[in-house]
Amino acid sequence: MPDPLETIALVGNPNAGKTTLFNALTGAAQRTGNYAGVTVERKSGEFFTPHGRKLQLVDLPGCYALDGSSPDQEITRKTLLGEFPGEARPDLVVCVLDASNLERHLVLALEVIELGLPVVIALNMIDFAEQVGLRLDPAKLAEELGVPVVALQANVGKGVLELKQALRHPFPARPEAPWKSGPEEEIAARRRSRVFQICEVAARRPDHHSSTRSDKLDSWLLHPLWGALAFIGLMLLVFWSIFSFASVPMGWIESLQSLLAERVTTLMPDGDLRGLIVDGIIGGVGSVVVFLPQILLLFFFIGLLESSGYMARAAFLMDGLMGRAGLSGKAFLPLFSSYACAIPGIMATRTIDSAKERLVTIFVAPWMSCSARLPVYLVLVPMLLSGKASTFEQAAIFLAIYALGTLAALGVARLLRGKLGPDEVKHHFMLELPPYRAPQWSYIFRHVGGRGWSFLQKAGTLILAINILLWAAQTYPKSSSDDPAEQLAHSTMGRVGKIVEPIAAPLGLDARTGTAILTSFAAREVFVSSMTQLFRVEQGENDEETWTALRKKLATETWPDGRPMFTLPAILALLVFFIYALQCLPTSAVVAREAGSWRWAAAQFVFMSAFAWLAAFAVFQIGSIFL
Repeated sequence: MPDPLETIALVGNPNAGKTTLFNALTGAAQRTGNYAGVTVERKSGEFFTPHGRKLQLVDLPGCYALDGSSPDQEITRKTLLGEFPGEARPDLVVCVLDASNLERHLVLALEVIELGLPVVIALNMIDFAEQVGLRLDPAKLAEELGVPVVALQANVGKGVLELKQALRHPFPARPEAPWKSGPEEEIAARRRSRVFQICEVAARRPDHHSSTRSDKLDSWLLHPLWGALAFIGLMLLVFWSIFSFASVPMGWIESLQSLLAERVTTLMPDGDLRGLIVDGIIGGVGSVVVFLPQILLLFFFIGLLESSGYMARAAFLMDGLMGRAGLSGKAFLPLFSSYACAIPGIMATRTIDSAKERLVTIFVAPWMSCSARLPVYLVLVPMLLSGKASTFEQAAIFLAIYALGTLAALGVARLLRGKLGPDEVKHHFMLELPPYRAPQWSYIFRHVGGRGWSFLQKAGTLILAINILLWAAQTYPKSSSDDPAEQLAHSTMGRVGKIVEPIAAPLGLDARTGTAILTSFAAREVFVSSMTQLFRVEQGENDEETWTALRKKLATETWPDGRPMFTLPAILALLVFFIYALQCLPTSAVVAREAGSWRWAAAQFVFMSAFAWLAAFAVFQIGSIFL
């Protein structure tokens, strides 16, 4: 049995470039798992030194210190101390520092060095430090710290080879975990004094402060008024781009779907099997997959904002608003991530020190309209505007939809934060603003590709299975009547619809729409394909034709007494329901894991479902009077 690989732990402050360095070292040789005994994701990889020595690299969560109470800080501390069951302490630590923010980053470096493990300092972003006039002496810094220091620029690979060379020698024997001694206040004060002494001799700043490009941009983008307007304008631009740029690739997907359906129809005789493949599989799954370009664009823009350094500014801008909701700016990043998907957003709450603030953030995160709701909105919004809306008008309505969910989330967060009471230990919001930089395209495309593949896997498994079940439920048991309405009423789906109809009717919806809503609790995207099947909409030459046919079908649907079914109040009620309902069972599973309680997840599911129904009920009833 081969000897286990020597392990290197990668630590650093948030925005120090730790993940960029991890990717530069390991390339494609990466894997994810969980830390022993906990459900927090563990990212690791392998690489070779220039002399062929194979090492394992573990990317630890970014943190400002080792003594905090957030889950990410606990993970980093316990890993370095060897407190996870079955896992030894790492053999060496690579501590990544932002060269332009040396004073702040050295505090963590000193903490790590005090643990007694072998340490190598990776002095990253050396190029930006030089741009702002900071003159660093890596050799002097190494002498002061007593550990090797390697200057590098990880985003372009500069200095990565030198870092590998610094790791070529065998590591000393792994020491036992130390015990701290002395009051924490004295230790912290001693570290700050030591950091000041080190910077005095190893880092020389210019005699006068010169404004950098980031400083000039921040004077506008962090302004209370202009910064807020810029943020709103940027969000509007994102939504406009999603509508405008996705049309071409969506057309390709629609053409492929139409071609597949046509070939199957030509090659197979009429019957249930052909109906399953054409209507249940190709039509059902295709009506969801066609939204992939818009979902990818949403993830692309989120990655662009993170990589460029703007996302941290958005968190700073939102700190005041978050404070009114009983949260801090730290809650903004998890909530913003939830616009793409609530699951990674909920997992991102691990950076929040306050346990109560973390629970509240987890509770309201699903109200950030995620990408899975896009297919529903893209069908309903044109109906809301009678199909005559311009791209800009649709983008404006989408911005209003997202704002509606966000404001409600902040209001509930305020109430819930008051119920939970203040923290026993007061926590402070500390955020480091990285310099504006050119986007890291490799990170962005890796991020977008991973999310896109995850969506396709979901479409090929969960959504495919639901559509097959939907097709079977509305096909069997068969009726002797040739009337489609009689056939649907006799089928399993028709019988289920009768059960849910009393819940859907007060919202101005019939049994078929209620059934489509019910199926969407497994995956929101299924709603569109469910409506297409339940309302017997003929598949068009492409999905745009199918959606147009669906909208026309819904626009002409009537109640038994002849009244229009999908009136403006009914469409608004349906939109409001999808804004607020927690229709994603995988999200509930992640909430239970991150909150440490199924009771919290169950309470969230029940509350959000009830809130969504009551909000939709109020919209329909009031709208029926005034609209």
